[in-house]
Amino acid sequence: MSVPILKQGDYLIASVQSELSDADLLKLRDDLVSRVGEFRSRGVIVDVTILDVMDSFATRTLRSMAHMIMLRGAKTVIVGIQPEVAFSMVQLGLKLESVATALDLEEGLALLDSQTKGDTRRG
Repeated sequence: MSVPILKQGDYLIASVQSELSDADLLKLRDDLVSRVGEFRSRGVIVDVTILDVMDSFATRTLRSMAHMIMLRGAKTVIVGIQPEVAFSMVQLGLKLESVATALDLEEGLALLDSQTKGDTRRG
């Protein structure tokens, strides 16, 4: 299932609409990394509110995606991790090391605004 990616000003927003296969996650990663350059985006938000499971592959893929996007010059914020998912991730030792997270889309946008403020690049 394809994940819609919306452009909102200097940011890209990917909102996961259903559970994703490993192939879907890899496609999302590749699409976002590509579009950051195409749209000269300063930030990316990945909304995972719908996910009720975050396995080691999904965690690793989100982490590597955020690092790839950083190397392309943008920031990434993962939003909407459900309490049960956070609990399971901690119990399983899964970490989104050095990847920003926020409660919801509104807080994610505010976090990106604070992280990219003063960035004089124009897209």
